[in-house]
Amino acid sequence: MTIQPLEDKVVIKPLASEEKTSSGIILPDTAEKEKPEQGKVLAIGPGKMLDSGNRSAMSVKKGDVVLFTKYSPNEIKVDDKELLIIAESDILAIIKQ
Repeated sequence: MTIQPLEDKVVIKPLASEEKTSSGIILPDTAEKEKPEQGKVLAIGPGKMLDSGNRSAMSVKKGDVVLFTKYSPNEIKVDDKELLIIAESDILAIIKQ
């Protein structure tokens, strides 16, 4: 199945969070973990429709790794994969490596 987001929405695959703390303590699967804040962009919408009838350009592109606010994405499941749909305005930054 393919998902094509509308307007300024972005489909993100969440990246796995670290299983180990900075001091080297390994966290078990039963430990409560924060929602992921980083993800890889899988698809982008065409951009938000402006009053002029034009679409605004999207700041992110497919393949970008982005940082986003914790509780803004909507979680969906497609082909047994957990994905996130988020508005472009909720993306805080593109992570360059």
